[in-house]
Amino acid sequence: MATKRDYYEILGIKKGATKADIKSAYRKAALKWHPDKNQSNKAEAETKFKEINEAYQVLSDDQKRKTYDQFGHAAFDPSGGMGGNPFAGGARQSGPFTYTYSSGGANPFENMDFGDPFDIFEQFFGGGMGGFGRAAQARPRYSLTIEFLEAIKGVTKEVEIEGKRHKIKVPAGANDGTRIRFSEFDVSINVKTHPRFRREGYDLFVDELIPISLALLGGTTEVETVDQTLKLKVRAGTQSHTMVRLRGEGVQQVQGHGKGDLYVRFIVELPEKLNRQQKKAVEELRKAGL
Repeated sequence: MATKRDYYEILGIKKGATKADIKSAYRKAALKWHPDKNQSNKAEAETKFKEINEAYQVLSDDQKRKTYDQFGHAAFDPSGGMGGNPFAGGARQSGPFTYTYSSGGANPFENMDFGDPFDIFEQFFGGGMGGFGRAAQARPRYSLTIEFLEAIKGVTKEVEIEGKRHKIKVPAGANDGTRIRFSEFDVSINVKTHPRFRREGYDLFVDELIPISLALLGGTTEVETVDQTLKLKVRAGTQSHTMVRLRGEGVQQVQGHGKGDLYVRFIVELPEKLNRQQKKAVEELRKAGL
């Protein structure tokens, strides 16, 4: 069999990595080397993207990972007789980015899907989908850039492609790299970053500055989510970078009815300059042993 890079090396993780580590490493690598985002070196990106998905498909599956750890790549060599190729036939394991959307009527998503990276991988390289993968390579692809909150809440855009006007409905929860398929072409969604929120899958992360007095004495603070303003309790003695999890305040799942979570990280804010009253108060704290 041809020489292959170590799957752990491809994802940049150690052999004892947890499933969460594997998922996180895969997400970062897949986004970095997605062919749509590497037009200047597309050939290299396609090769790396294929390696990344292949590595994740094995390491994210406990049984396949155990077999790989014992026998290496030989375990999945179709000619080696040591378990067979994990990518040949059968159901494919979904990656952490899974978007499926379909409905009837005049919806522009009819006969389209939001494929996970393994679907995209097969569109680029053929794989188990036979001639469809090769045909997908010849399809025109266009990109549509939307705002971060538009991806979170969903948006309808009207664009002109090949001289015709098209309405593109992006469902709530779509992510960077989501692909919308029309009969003649594909549209890839590019999502801008947000100055406040950061997204991982369906979870959101946000930093909330709190004054040192609130961290020491406790109280409440208001935190703006993507939908509303919430009052959060701050416990007395809260340390800087303490993380609070708000269930169901994250991103709407494209497939399903649930939402991800919102993680609020409290950052204790220290003033750069103190006025006379503040200096006096700090001196009293120092005298008190704080």
